[in-house]
Amino acid sequence: MTAVTDHTDHADQPGDDDARKKGPGGEIVRKERSGREAGHKERGDSGRDARDARDARETTGVGSGAGSRSDTGSGSGGADVAGSADALGGWDDGLIARRVSATAEGHARPVQETVVDNRPPVVAPLAYDGPLRSRLDALRELVGLSRTRLDSRTLAEAGQVLDEAAARRRLSGQHTVVAIAGATGSGKSQLFNALAGVAISETGVRRPTTAAPIACSWSDGAAGLIDRLGIPGRLRRRPLQSAEAEAQLRGLVLVDLPDHDSAAVQHREHVDRILGLVDAVIWVVDPEKYADAVLHERYLRPMAGHAEVTFVVLNQVDRLPGDAADQVLDDLRRLLDEDGIALGEYGEPGATVLALSALTGDGIGELREVLGHFVAERGAAARRISADVDAAAVHLWPVYANRRQAGLSEEARDEFADRLADAVGATAAGEAAERAWRRNANRACGTPWLRLWRWYEDRREPATGRLSVRSYDDEEATARQRVEQAVRTVAEQATDGLPAPWAQAVREAAVRGSQGLCEALDELAVRAGTPVGRPPRPGWWPAAVLAQAAMTVLQVVGGLWLLAQVIGFMSPNLGVPVLLMVIGIVGGPGVEWACRLAANGPARRYGSEAERKLREAASGCGRARVLDPVAAELLRYREVREQFLRVSGVTVSAG
Repeated sequence: MTAVTDHTDHADQPGDDDARKKGPGGEIVRKERSGREAGHKERGDSGRDARDARDARETTGVGSGAGSRSDTGSGSGGADVAGSADALGGWDDGLIARRVSATAEGHARPVQETVVDNRPPVVAPLAYDGPLRSRLDALRELVGLSRTRLDSRTLAEAGQVLDEAAARRRLSGQHTVVAIAGATGSGKSQLFNALAGVAISETGVRRPTTAAPIACSWSDGAAGLIDRLGIPGRLRRRPLQSAEAEAQLRGLVLVDLPDHDSAAVQHREHVDRILGLVDAVIWVVDPEKYADAVLHERYLRPMAGHAEVTFVVLNQVDRLPGDAADQVLDDLRRLLDEDGIALGEYGEPGATVLALSALTGDGIGELREVLGHFVAERGAAARRISADVDAAAVHLWPVYANRRQAGLSEEARDEFADRLADAVGATAAGEAAERAWRRNANRACGTPWLRLWRWYEDRREPATGRLSVRSYDDEEATARQRVEQAVRTVAEQATDGLPAPWAQAVREAAVRGSQGLCEALDELAVRAGTPVGRPPRPGWWPAAVLAQAAMTVLQVVGGLWLLAQVIGFMSPNLGVPVLLMVIGIVGGPGVEWACRLAANGPARRYGSEAERKLREAASGCGRARVLDPVAAELLRYREVREQFLRVSGVTVSAG
């Protein structure tokens, strides 16, 4: 049985008058036009819409002469070709309705298309459920946040999934697009014709036979879906007219693909392109090539996550003797299990595996029933998109999954601050401030004679003796090295466990922040270093100064008194002046020693405060230039990782 197209030009038909033509043999060809008119049926109140039944045209041609419109072929007597009126509803898909019926003599005759209302029917678009919408939104957010961090090739698959999901959502949700794919000689075109009930797809021994995809739709509203597949109108068909078959498979759009192992490159391109757009796939294998490595490695194994929208049909079982079909089917299930494809057995979701013969019809009814339930669920498109999202998540796993908790601990932050403080010499600055406070205290509370001696020693000591062995350039180079080491260390700690792209982004942020950090720390060291001027004086300092002055006065008075007795200016009396001198001489160092003890606490506090200020200044500079950019990258990674977990279907807690 083959599909035939009636190319009668309806525009040439006369109106309602009979037209007669004479052929060379004297026969008269009469074309009659009859019409049926259906009356209006009232539905409710007046003013409601009513539709007129359209006239069906039936054209009959009979003749054997050269002038007959029937094509007799060479060397044959010809066949009677008759058109019958088709009273079915209109097809809006641009399909060539080729329904074939057989005459008593076994010849095929075309059934002429019915002239119907070509207004497209209203079809409901596809609606995704809440979890799938949430995953798609998360994937869209994930791609948006990652564009500046990941290359376009890494995000290409995810972007394509989003595009295809959006495109599929705008189209009919009442139809399910199922592709029939297979290798050369597997009999997929025979299966396609058997399901359609009419020879739509060409079959034969020539390889490859199917050169372009052919679509067959069981109901209206599938035009957009077939347009999306890029199948032209001349390759769109209708199944054999059967109320039972159309009711069972209503909503099915079946696509016969070229051979996936065809020698023609464009055939394989058709297969790869359409397999990425259909809602489900029927893989047709035969007893000879069911274990073909190309099929399993290129298609079945990579699409193992699409098991719920996959059918695997073992065709040509009529060629297997005895129980060989069961053995081959069991081996096929084993191979599918090794490919990672879950099998839908015992009520669990997974791929459907069947054995049939498209040639004899054995098992076709079972496949029709399974397809009918599958299409009636109206969930294949959403399951296909969900499987595509799963595949994209698996592909993106290496660039989002981390081995441990990402981030900088407080210990790492404190260590970075300490390294910067050491680089700017915060400890040395604090010690210098402490020494300055003690020196001022000694100057204020020390004995005059001791201060005079120290001044003399400072004057005698050469200037070169006080210079440091290390030059300023050496100190600056050492400080710069310490800063760079501190930045590298904190970057390594921040990137520990991160995927490579995000670790690279964190390191780049740290390096950008370290540029100019040494100069900024130098300025801070100058502003927040040892305070200029005298340190603040405690409350006991004036009393100590007065006590030291009193001790000095006692020494001076006792000495003058003794001198006056020596020169005879005063009467001899050594006891009182000697006592005054002893009190002054012993009391002065004693006051100085006491002041030194009292100055320990304030000096340390003063030095610690100076060190703290410099540490805080260095820490703030390092935080603003290095830690904050690093923390921003880590925060971005945590955001995209949260979106990635949503894409993967993992519930993320609000905390």
